[in-house]
Amino acid sequence: EMEAESLMVLYGDDSVEVHYAGGSRLLLSPCGCEYLYEAALPAAAHPLQPAETTRQRVAFVVSAYREQLLRALDFRNKFSSRPYLPSRVIPPERKKILFSDILEIRWPDPAVADLTRCIDNGSVKISSVDGYAHLYLSELQQEFTVEFLCKVSQSSAASLHSSQKNSNYQTGDQYEKSSKNSVAEMSLKQMRTENKKNEHGCAAGKYREPTKAKDQKDRDGGPLFYTNCSSEYTWVTQRWSVSSYPEEWKYPLSLALMSYNLHTVKNEMKTCEKNSHTSIEADVLIDPETHVTVSSLPTALPLSCRAPHLHRWTFCDFFQNQDTEQYSCPQLIQIVWCHGVFYRFIHGRTNITEIYPGDNSFFKSEGAFLGNYFVHYAIQKGTKKREEKMYSVNSLPPDVPGNPYPISSIITQATKILQYCYKTKLSLTHNYYLCCWKMVPETDGREMLPVSLYEKVIPSIGRLVVYSDHKVHAAFWDGMTLNMVWDFSSSCSKIQVNEGVGWCKLTTPDGVQQLIQISHPGIYERYIRTAIEWCQSLNERKEIPEYTAHSVTEENWSADAELEKIQRFNFLLDNNSVLEGTCAAKNNPSGITVGKTENESEPEEISEECILEALEKTSKVIQDIESLLAASGK
Repeated sequence: EMEAESLMVLYGDDSVEVHYAGGSRLLLSPCGCEYLYEAALPAAAHPLQPAETTRQRVAFVVSAYREQLLRALDFRNKFSSRPYLPSRVIPPERKKILFSDILEIRWPDPAVADLTRCIDNGSVKISSVDGYAHLYLSELQQEFTVEFLCKVSQSSAASLHSSQKNSNYQTGDQYEKSSKNSVAEMSLKQMRTENKKNEHGCAAGKYREPTKAKDQKDRDGGPLFYTNCSSEYTWVTQRWSVSSYPEEWKYPLSLALMSYNLHTVKNEMKTCEKNSHTSIEADVLIDPETHVTVSSLPTALPLSCRAPHLHRWTFCDFFQNQDTEQYSCPQLIQIVWCHGVFYRFIHGRTNITEIYPGDNSFFKSEGAFLGNYFVHYAIQKGTKKREEKMYSVNSLPPDVPGNPYPISSIITQATKILQYCYKTKLSLTHNYYLCCWKMVPETDGREMLPVSLYEKVIPSIGRLVVYSDHKVHAAFWDGMTLNMVWDFSSSCSKIQVNEGVGWCKLTTPDGVQQLIQISHPGIYERYIRTAIEWCQSLNERKEIPEYTAHSVTEENWSADAELEKIQRFNFLLDNNSVLEGTCAAKNNPSGITVGKTENESEPEEISEECILEALEKTSKVIQDIESLLAASGK
């Protein structure tokens, strides 16, 4: 019998960790193609006995762990921007056969479709015209779910070929003209004919599987004549916050929000004339900037990973013991599922914490309230009115028996995870940014590592270092060090939105680390205020350069560029006249010392003759000093 999950975690690099009720644990790589299963130790095991582990490719999972791995994959795919869909693991009943590739989908046109008919019992459903994708917006309009057909994961070569096809693809009409598969054209025409009946474009498009020939199935349950001209697809479900979601869902989400707003306007204007309602509706619907009805769908990751050396196979011990100060393998946390409650943590310039207890309500902490206050949003069952309650982390109500969920416990747990994420952010260990499937092979992941953008030493105060990932490291002369996050982008040059929000990490001279709330610095106010004033002055003077991903290009890290540098150096060594001329130009016969400016570059290499001349002068000075000491001794 399969063990039930007690905890599921999605980390910042898209890796997944699952804890089971019996004590077993499972780790899934960020790309989803490898897993590590750690069996629970028996009760009579010796304390030093290691746990039995199994590490395999997901596509070749043994039957004993197949169901557990499939549920872990579903959890990963639900909250990751790109799913991993190995055909060997996905059950046959979840796979669909299509005779053509889905390169793009078309959403309803708001100028034609009646979006007010998309609402059902408060929630909004937007379906693509072809029926390949659906978006469901919750009644509170804070989270939405998408369902779409996605091609199963292919080999690396097949994925590259598919991406080339996508890059050459322009519109659905051009694809139909260039298609040579008559069966695909017929199936598409049948589906579009059925969908034309739904003029408002909001009802689910009817998907019709191709007719299967009897007694012509292979061992996997698929018809034999599909293998050469068809592709396997499966439905993928994803959950996203309205505050942070992939670009692919921007347009259908705008349709859902528009549908809800139009429905609200329609209810409020029932007593108004029909013409006035129609004119207002037209003004809301037509927006030329967002009027793009065609979009692409997320594609599945390839079957094999191109950077398996970045996979980590160490469990994070934060959920085993949350009271310790040091954790192994610190990772940012995105999603946590524990005892039926979902926790979502959005990291970046905007930091948001969301809690979904499972009763269609949710808690949210953001902005100036981050980590201090949580707002509870709910819809009354009878009146359908929106309710909002605010809870302070410092004075939470006690857990009352009989409540569907303990408010105090889930908010306390969310605060602990948020503080752990801040400790990870401020640790200056940047390895948690390396995600295997996001890495560029030519640079070996160096483009994801932060670089130092600015460094300044202030006399009698300390040294300030600014990194490209918005981290600030301040080292004071008395031995105290401070790490904090600050946004130096041009959009925040005048006002820093996170000025009094969040945490900073202080390290004392004896190595003790403390996570301090910026809004309540206590005895460390002098250090925090000094660091904030530094950052504010840099924002005002705009001294921090804008960092782009092109700062570390493929050319900078290529072997050809390094060989070119070596050739230049060898050329300088072979042509001593160049060095002699440089040295002669640098000599100052007048003996006047010129002060070096801040913008002046470092001194160039000096020749062998200059070094010999300096040594002779030094030797002569030493001899004069020795003669002087000998004369005074007499």
